[in-house]
Amino acid sequence: MSETGGEGWGQSGNPTFVFGYEDRQGPEEGGMKNEGEMRKGEEEGQEKEEDNEDYDSPPERQIVVGVCSMMKKSKSKPMTQIMERLCKFEYITVVIFPEEVILNEPVDKWPLCDCLISFHSKGTNERFPLDKAVEYANLRNPLLINDLNMQYYIQDRREVYRILQEEGIDLPRYAVLTRDPDRPEECNLVEGEDHVEVNGEVFPKPFVEKPVCAEDHNVYIYYPTSAGGGSQRLFRKIGSRSSVYSPESCVRKTGSYIYEEFMPTDGTDVKVYTVGPDYAHAEARKSPALDGKVERDSEGKEIRYPVMLTAMEKLVARKVCLAFKQTVCGFDLLRANGHSFVCDVNGFSFVKNSMKYYDDCAKVLGNMVMRELAPQFHIPWSIPMEAEDIPIVPTTSGTMMELRCVIAIIRHGDRTPKQKMKMEVRHPLFFELFEKYGGYKSGKLKLKKPKQLQEVLDIARLLLAELGQHTDCEIEEKKGKLEQLKTVLEMYGHFSGINRKVQLTYLPNGQPKASSEEEEGPKEGPSLLLVLKWGGELTPAGRVQAEELGRAFRCMYPGGQGDYAGFPGCGLLRLHSTYRHDLKIYASDEGRVQMTAAAFAKGLLALEGELTPILVQMVKSANMNGMLDSDSESLTDCQQRVKARLHEIMQKDQDFTEADYEKLAPTGSPSLVNSMKIIGNPVRTCDQVYTLIQSLTSQIRKRLEDPKSADLQLYHSETLELMLQRWSKLERDFRNKSGRYDISKIPDIYDCVKYDTQHNATLGLEDTLELFRLSRALADIVIPQEYGINKPEKMDIAQAYCLPLMKKIQLDLQRTHEDEAVNKLHPLYSRGVMSPGRHVRTRLYFTSESHVHSLLSIFRYGGLLDEVKDQQWKQAMDYLSAVSELNYMTQIVIMLYEDNNKDPGSEERFHVELHFSPGVKSCEDEENIPLGFGFRPASAENQEKQTNQGSLEDLSQDEPDRALPLSELISIRRSPMIRNRKTSSMEVLSETSPTSPGYSSKGASYRLFPSCSRQSPEIKQTGLELFSMPAVKRFSVSFARHPTNGFEGCSMVPSIYPLETLHNSLSLKQVDEFLNAVCEDSSDAHAKTMKALSVLFDTSSQGYGQAHTYPPPKALSSSETPVRPPTRPLCLSSGPPSTVSSAGPSSPTSMNSSTPAIHFSFSE
Repeated sequence: MSETGGEGWGQSGNPTFVFGYEDRQGPEEGGMKNEGEMRKGEEEGQEKEEDNEDYDSPPERQIVVGVCSMMKKSKSKPMTQIMERLCKFEYITVVIFPEEVILNEPVDKWPLCDCLISFHSKGTNERFPLDKAVEYANLRNPLLINDLNMQYYIQDRREVYRILQEEGIDLPRYAVLTRDPDRPEECNLVEGEDHVEVNGEVFPKPFVEKPVCAEDHNVYIYYPTSAGGGSQRLFRKIGSRSSVYSPESCVRKTGSYIYEEFMPTDGTDVKVYTVGPDYAHAEARKSPALDGKVERDSEGKEIRYPVMLTAMEKLVARKVCLAFKQTVCGFDLLRANGHSFVCDVNGFSFVKNSMKYYDDCAKVLGNMVMRELAPQFHIPWSIPMEAEDIPIVPTTSGTMMELRCVIAIIRHGDRTPKQKMKMEVRHPLFFELFEKYGGYKSGKLKLKKPKQLQEVLDIARLLLAELGQHTDCEIEEKKGKLEQLKTVLEMYGHFSGINRKVQLTYLPNGQPKASSEEEEGPKEGPSLLLVLKWGGELTPAGRVQAEELGRAFRCMYPGGQGDYAGFPGCGLLRLHSTYRHDLKIYASDEGRVQMTAAAFAKGLLALEGELTPILVQMVKSANMNGMLDSDSESLTDCQQRVKARLHEIMQKDQDFTEADYEKLAPTGSPSLVNSMKIIGNPVRTCDQVYTLIQSLTSQIRKRLEDPKSADLQLYHSETLELMLQRWSKLERDFRNKSGRYDISKIPDIYDCVKYDTQHNATLGLEDTLELFRLSRALADIVIPQEYGINKPEKMDIAQAYCLPLMKKIQLDLQRTHEDEAVNKLHPLYSRGVMSPGRHVRTRLYFTSESHVHSLLSIFRYGGLLDEVKDQQWKQAMDYLSAVSELNYMTQIVIMLYEDNNKDPGSEERFHVELHFSPGVKSCEDEENIPLGFGFRPASAENQEKQTNQGSLEDLSQDEPDRALPLSELISIRRSPMIRNRKTSSMEVLSETSPTSPGYSSKGASYRLFPSCSRQSPEIKQTGLELFSMPAVKRFSVSFARHPTNGFEGCSMVPSIYPLETLHNSLSLKQVDEFLNAVCEDSSDAHAKTMKALSVLFDTSSQGYGQAHTYPPPKALSSSETPVRPPTRPLCLSSGPPSTVSSAGPSSPTSMNSSTPAIHFSFSE
């Protein structure tokens, strides 16, 4: 038993714990006789041990606690454990009412008791007779642990919500729909495509639909069409499932329901268990709505982890307990948007599998019973004077460098070619549509919803029908465009906001003549520019890339054996499942970006099933205020100038001269120079590209005429007709009537040919590889240079795109106070977790090419380090300038470590690493890939220190989480390695030879960058050398061995380049000062950013502070944090340590309370 004995517990240790009737003198006259036949079967087994012991009933009057519930509940493990402990109180005896007595005997024949624990539940075959329990309570008047009349209310969700509202407890916005079973159609419900209206209250999807009867667990969550539509159907756990995804998007038409706002909880539910108003235990579990798979431990129990409640939540627990008059009460909390909402009250409920809770619960109940009843029975008893909840300071199992924060900016995965068509429209119907959706407010309108796109399609059909009847030349001119508009909107047979969008822009004086496409001059009067965009969807290959990268990403997190051992990256899963991992995923509002984020989360957290539920719950994309989105239609002045210069240089019909090299590649980037050499004469190369496109379209036309090809299905359900439309449009748009080339179409041509060489190679079209080679050379100039040609331009454009994101990264790296809304492991109750104080923050930002280019420009040209003085940075810059393309799944990763051996105020306390991968490999990359310097280059001494993985733990014992070298997680040979230049899709590593460049030949020790460490080699002996992380092997994500993909050539899923370390010895102060300088470089842009940020990160609701918020060294709640401008240089200290970056002993940190150092803890 635990040490929580307390004074009231009996000394003998023999519990008085009986089933059925017990001979005793009751509070009324005349005892009840024991009926032996009521004790049989399992009850006898449980009593046998006690029957064998010499048990003498104490002479004093006993207080009898009666348990009146269905046998399944009375005999459950938690009830048995708690009642056994309750019997340890010297004066308490427990009597359990047999189920057959409860169901079949009148209440005056029920056993007598002084205190009654009784609650409603469903038995195996029958329901608990609550009416009889109420009758018994009225007859015998025992002390009620849980009020019985209130249990009628708990069975009706409408009553539960009413009581919660009256108590002022936060709950989701909701409305009740009550239907008459005889006339179900007569109700106040209006259902739209993406919302419902209940009693005049509108609920946009996602929303939740709950039956009003609390016993009915068939709760449905409906998803918006933009996330894929459909619904998640929750139910009472069956085996390992608690919900299933359904494509059905319409709400139920019979029955009464509560409709409520869906709360984005990052995939976690919190269950709270009260024992009286002053005690609450909370556990978190994976939300059943996420993928419906129930995580179970080795005993088959659902895996839950105890978490800490905030002061506010403890107050809510108290209110719930008192309002429903249920001493023992369970309820559900949703933590969303910095608040906690109660969404369900379950009534009598015990925690499963927590010895600490069993001890606490029995002690609180026993003390409560004794306090109420001991005086009236003249039993000598005094209240034990011990604190119920002893605060405990978790310590680290300390090792040298601990991972505190991972920030990654990732480009979306492989997509279908993006396509765009512009047309000027003047028909009144278009103006009506523009007005209907509020286009005149800003002069611009985006239409993405199915209903809106349907309206555009209806207009196009109507105009085409009119054209068919009378040939009105004013509409006739646009007939081709109207047909294309109709064809694109009719694709797929259904609308989904992810596939297509229509933008309308108001032109007060019509559109000026832009190209020779238009035969006549501009017409008088206002018009609308209609831009139709389609394509650009994430492909199945893109999903696999994202999911695989998510899996590989786990390997950057150290440690973790546990239930997740047996596949790589279990360290992260263990951290995440035990609520020591604070993960937030952000994505721009593009469908492909959101789906990439959801697929990545699925791989990262080993989830199952559809992406829609994961997207809705895990990915934040609303109100990003430009942090990850860019309005490509509105270019900055600088971009306009850069594009004009690019066009001018690329229109010269002569070989590039030295002056052109100076103009176009002033940075001297090898990838640019190589592309310019391949091109030679830009106009001649464009001629070749144009001829190759013509050849391609004629080949496709021939295929279409061939009856064998009539039903040919291309990749991702494309048809030959659609493929021909794609290429014919590019052929028309690339060269205008005067013979000049539109350089802005080069990225689109490269996009299309890249897609077809990868996904439609089976067509065997001639010359596609030559078209790929030439268009790639052109694109390698046009795409990066659109983001600036010289360094000042690159910085100017990058800041326009990236300022909000840069500020957010700065906030992530220096979060100055703990956000109480994060689910944190409770150190007191955490069984099998030896380092409950560790907490790692992960922030993932999924975005498009523009942001990745811009962010990389800022790191390259913003002056983070001096190439002349820092050898490692110079090598990193050389590597980056050799990278020609930032392909799908490009990653920029920032990792923050803490060294607990360093002084809290020291600049060396926090250590930042910068990593980069150019994403997916292209078709012909193998020969000329630039080589980087590996991921986290390390010293070989650690090779000897590395430990074996050890045995797989079960949940009852947890080894200290430690850093496992990736070589053990991904089975490859353990030795100092560099990458072999050319291997197949799987990145194979080769042994280092003593003569390999960049390696020292002294013994086995090697170092990539001997001159770049700021510490001398002697420091090695102290175990504090910055490079002494475990020698992490490079991992490349390959799909060759993925079970669903088969062989790489067939699956058409290319592998992804491994992460390369750009720098691994930056201090947090350096990075912070750099980000500050970059962000304050342009005051106008800075003001705009801060405005956007203040909307995005509202301190009061989100728990975000300003960049330089230094609270005094005491715990502050998020709302108390003082905000003030920086007054001195940043000096940092730590919050509780998180996860180990490298092996090696270290003592737990002890902080002197008088130290004036600023507390700097990492949590958002």
